[in-house]
Amino acid sequence: MNTQPQSAAPGPRTSPAGLDLTPFTFTRRCWVDLPTASVYPLISDVSLIETWSLSAYAVSYEPGDGPWVGARFSGRNRRDGREWITHSEVVQADPDYAFAFVVGGAEHGIVRWAWHLSEQGTGSIVQQSWRLLRTDPVLGDTPEDLHALRDHMADSAETTLLSLAEWIAGHRPR
Repeated sequence: MNTQPQSAAPGPRTSPAGLDLTPFTFTRRCWVDLPTASVYPLISDVSLIETWSLSAYAVSYEPGDGPWVGARFSGRNRRDGREWITHSEVVQADPDYAFAFVVGGAEHGIVRWAWHLSEQGTGSIVQQSWRLLRTDPVLGDTPEDLHALRDHMADSAETTLLSLAEWIAGHRPR
């Protein structure tokens, strides 16, 4: 069994147009009442994200793929009355520790979503991060558009984490 973290290299921190991408990132975290070994299967099963997220649904791995580096999946997203389909690639899959994917694929992705887990007491700290890897017209044309996108995604991550914690609390054996 490979115990080394499996992860694709991070992307550049400036856009082709020279825009500094450093500000377009965030991390949110919460505590959940499950050990990391029980949380990891929940976050790495991408089909469950709609259970906690208000903006993602109908997410599934490609046939034969699963929660490992190189696996691909697609899903539907919604924001501000619009809907679209994304295609993503898993770039980190470390059971009980971390799971990450890049929307658009590892080579030419637009954003990276990452989950990191750490034990705390009888439960776990679940951390969700988002990072803009490159600009794309679909995200907006100005730094203001990108700041608004980042802020919206941060709010979405907070909602997702709180929903995950509440769902876990309601589904724990008594």
